[in-house]
Amino acid sequence: MMKFRFRRQGNDPQREKIKQDLFAFNKTVEHGFPNQPSALAYDPKLRLMAIGTKSGAVKIYGAPGVEFTGLHKETATVTQMHFLPGQGRLLSLLDDNTLHLWEINLREGSSHLEEIRSFILPGRASFESANAPTSVARVTVILLWTSCDMACLGTEGGGVHFVELPSLTLADSKPLFQDEIMQSVPEEYKCGKTLGPVESLQEHPQCPSKVLIGYSRGLVVLWDQSTRQVDNLFLGNLQLESLGWERSGKTFVSSHSDGGYMVWAVNSNNPRAQQPVTSTIPYGPFPCKAINKIQWRTSESGSPLVLFSGGMPRASYGDRHCVTVLQDKTQVTLDFTSRVIDFFTIHCTESEKEYDDPSALVVLLEEELVVIDLQTTGWPTIPSPYLAPLHSSAITCSYHISNVPAKLWERIVGAGQQQNPLQTHVKWPVNGGKSLSPEPRQKGLLLTGHEDGTVRFWDASGVSLKPLYKLSTANIFQTDCDHNDSLTQQGEDEWPPFRKVGCFDPYSDDPRLGIQKIALCKYSGKLVVAGTAGQVLVMDPNDEKSDHMINMATLDLLQDREGFTWKGHDRLTPNNGPISFQPGFQPSILVQCMPPAAVTAVTLHPEWNLVAFGTSHGFGLFDYHRRNPVLARCTLHPNDSLAMEGPLSRVKSLKKSLRQSFRRIRKSRVSGKKRPVVNSPASKVQEANAQLAEQAGPHDVEVAPVQRRIEPRSADDSLSGVVRCLCFADTYLRDGTHHGPTMWAGTNSGSVFAYALEVPSLEKFSEQCVEAVLGKEIQLMHRAPVVSIAVLDGRGNPLPEPYEVSRDLAKAPDMQGSHSVLIASEEQFKVFTLPKVSAKTKFKLTAHEGCRVRKVALVHFTSVSSEDYSENCLVCLTNLGDIHVFSVPGLRPQMRYDCVRKEDISGIASCVFTKAGEGFYLISPSEFERFSLSARVITEPLCTVEINRPHDSTAVSNSTSGSLQANGTRKMQSESSSLEEAEGVFEEIQTALSSPALDSPNSSADIALDTTADITVEDVKDFLVATEEAERNLKNMSEEDPRSPGILIN
Repeated sequence: MMKFRFRRQGNDPQREKIKQDLFAFNKTVEHGFPNQPSALAYDPKLRLMAIGTKSGAVKIYGAPGVEFTGLHKETATVTQMHFLPGQGRLLSLLDDNTLHLWEINLREGSSHLEEIRSFILPGRASFESANAPTSVARVTVILLWTSCDMACLGTEGGGVHFVELPSLTLADSKPLFQDEIMQSVPEEYKCGKTLGPVESLQEHPQCPSKVLIGYSRGLVVLWDQSTRQVDNLFLGNLQLESLGWERSGKTFVSSHSDGGYMVWAVNSNNPRAQQPVTSTIPYGPFPCKAINKIQWRTSESGSPLVLFSGGMPRASYGDRHCVTVLQDKTQVTLDFTSRVIDFFTIHCTESEKEYDDPSALVVLLEEELVVIDLQTTGWPTIPSPYLAPLHSSAITCSYHISNVPAKLWERIVGAGQQQNPLQTHVKWPVNGGKSLSPEPRQKGLLLTGHEDGTVRFWDASGVSLKPLYKLSTANIFQTDCDHNDSLTQQGEDEWPPFRKVGCFDPYSDDPRLGIQKIALCKYSGKLVVAGTAGQVLVMDPNDEKSDHMINMATLDLLQDREGFTWKGHDRLTPNNGPISFQPGFQPSILVQCMPPAAVTAVTLHPEWNLVAFGTSHGFGLFDYHRRNPVLARCTLHPNDSLAMEGPLSRVKSLKKSLRQSFRRIRKSRVSGKKRPVVNSPASKVQEANAQLAEQAGPHDVEVAPVQRRIEPRSADDSLSGVVRCLCFADTYLRDGTHHGPTMWAGTNSGSVFAYALEVPSLEKFSEQCVEAVLGKEIQLMHRAPVVSIAVLDGRGNPLPEPYEVSRDLAKAPDMQGSHSVLIASEEQFKVFTLPKVSAKTKFKLTAHEGCRVRKVALVHFTSVSSEDYSENCLVCLTNLGDIHVFSVPGLRPQMRYDCVRKEDISGIASCVFTKAGEGFYLISPSEFERFSLSARVITEPLCTVEINRPHDSTAVSNSTSGSLQANGTRKMQSESSSLEEAEGVFEEIQTALSSPALDSPNSSADIALDTTADITVEDVKDFLVATEEAERNLKNMSEEDPRSPGILIN
């Protein structure tokens, strides 16, 4: 029988305006360390640093809050980057041999990064030699002249080409080929061999027209571009890696593949030097790895500094990643835990100054950025205000706290400062630009749990994610490894003189230490941390050091149920006796779940002194004030044997998985038989009824949206007993007149358990025990996993957090009207009235949208027009990566946004929402993408950079147009983009036809359509004909229009 319902005539304009003031989706900023960095550059005038990545991203950093992000259109590795000093321009080279010019331009009051133009060096054979392959034109090294009007490109074929800047066009000057150089090389040196690729180009520090050219074979040439003559030849015989000038230009240093470096004197009286002044293999005499890069820096206070990467003894330390700093007799080997990508020094670059006087060494590694203070004795590390390696140990969970009280914030910051005392008073040296972002009105705290048993506290209030404090739980347990790194225990006479630097340490002593769940009460400071081996730690903040014993308790969640044997990992063994704890969060109680399975849910109520936790076997309730268990409930199904194997067990039941596969096949066959036959009488009757309904139905009624058929899940599915969520609430459970403390638990099989708690008053806490009585047990029809449970007051608002009402920090909940409970499963949202538990409203997300819920949160949205107007909404992230916003308690769809790629499973799993309408998810192991759903709360980098750019008539920055992205980048658009618009229209049609939004309740039409199969071959042919016609029209227009285009693309 067809269902009819009345529909509004169109959308409500007033409601649409309210929604615009409440909701807006923006991806705002990327926190953390860029994934897979590949290139580094520094602008000494603007004091900006750029990092390029293997995915083609360009990130520019200055002072905290000054950030720019750009992305090349091609997904290619950025191999080199060079700033045009002071101009706010950056030249990037990709591994597809294309050059790209970027500019920082001022638009709408703040600076933004734009890609201006690109260029590729022609690979014609005539460029290098008669029969040369195109690979010889591959650029190996770039040199920007001090005048910033010319770039020299060294190639794999040994040629040097000259490109004008910023137009990125080949200069009129003739390229320099090896044939021209070989005319000056002695016959005995030629030996019939080529010189090899150009490995290094270095401009003479005193004579800008002269360039030092280093070839792979070992020959170094001082070339005078003004006279096109070879001034000096340096006949090296070892494979060359890099070159570096001494400031005066009288000497230079070369590094080689044998792990050594040579110092050469530039003497006009000896144009053909065959021997260097000195030759050294710092870590010889045994074979060493190549020195990849070397720099020579003079110092007014004493001997020059020699800095180089690599050069370690091949047999003993060939796997180490090191940068060595040499000054006179002082030598330090900076030992890192990941590969060195590049490094540079921050030093004086003014030509009138006599010395370099380096102040800092910046080293870009594969997994972190390290800055060394070269002015302070001992060369300590300068702490970084951003670019912290989030993944110093793999992230296992995240937790966000909004609006942190000042008292707790100060205690966390203080603990972090005592944990990492400042070794240097030098400020962060990369401090260019000016942040325009307003100071955050609230303090936001992001907690990340890690595989090594640590919890890291991050300042997430603004654009920069700053580390505050690190809490470690490994010292509580006995592990196989000693926590003191052996490298730090070396003797003074150890050679090489290693010094471990950086904090990236991906190795975990024991995988059971991994943190799975975190809960923190921001008012009392009570912290609960739960791990992989069933350990639940209750902690309190302490500003002093402490040596104390930890109280221990064990809770058996199986409750002596027979027939189950735990096959997974053992519990962690606690250390005996008093344990020393640093200032910060210190554990008071350790609750061990048995079996020791990973904790899957945890919640805390400090006013009642209760903590609840769940695993794949059941859930428990613990009174940490009296230190005794209150409740243990087993949620295992009799056939749930997979839950007994644990995440670290390799034992899997083949018989069970085969049995389940055959059951699914049998079900699909049975359901297939039940489908009506097309030509049967019953189907003809249904078709006739449908036609009558369409003809007779009034225009203001509509067919209810077609819902997908959802098969109910089997009760004996594997891991059906996993506890997915827990919550405490003061509500009506037993009857409608008396409210009291309750605890709710939801499982993987769609079961919800509600317990009434007898919590003694504050005066009787020490005398009476907390008691728990099962009040309700709800079983969802489709047995979908319960993702979240929240109790709503009489006005439909979420209940306040503990201590909020007692400390006058929030309005008291409405206890007069009837309460309700919102249960979110993977397939639908449902509101039940309390205490009768009768269904009030529901929304079947899977049936309407074909997706499943992965993350859920109740969010408070405040209007951007008026701070007095706000709404509580339910926000959910699905397995397709889209975000849905629903009203509460009506569950009416408000908004839908595409957020995460559906293929990015780890990104979806890592997402965490804030209570103010923002969110974080991992876009790589080391980076969080921050996004906002609120039109009012947006945390994005707004900054400006003062640029001294010479007047350039060929520059096109003023004639470019772009769509501004939230992170400060712009996507370039050509003025003549009719063809692109035509293609975009086709893509929009295709997206609209295949989008789930049309058969979604979010659409204004509110009609279910399935038109994904309506695009035919004829439609595509029609579109292609239309596209060709548009292209011809565009060509005719360009021929008729004598004006030059706004953008010149080389």
